[in-house]
Amino acid sequence: MNPSYQKIWTTVNAIPPGKVASYGQVADLAGLPGRARLVGKSLGFVPEGQSVAWHRVLRSNGQLAFPKGSEQALKQTGLLQEENVVVLNHRVKFAEFQWQPDLGELLFTLKY
Repeated sequence: MNPSYQKIWTTVNAIPPGKVASYGQVADLAGLPGRARLVGKSLGFVPEGQSVAWHRVLRSNGQLAFPKGSEQALKQTGLLQEENVVVLNHRVKFAEFQWQPDLGELLFTLKY
């Protein structure tokens, strides 16, 4: 397993309920700038029994990465809506829902 995966999963789990982040933002905050695709790949390798809030990670334009109407897209939409994140036409408005970690989160929650 790639040693960067744990950094990514920890960063994804730092995204608070009701907020979302892009794959690139997660990569940057995990200390892996330019590795947005690695973020996506890592979310497919979460070990059984480990909980990662994968549904809070979207494309940089706010779009869900799964094909529209797919089982995964419907599940992601449902999980986001349970957290009061508005998903319209397979997209979330980053202006309203993007996670902007404050200085405390950057210093004490994110270790990278």
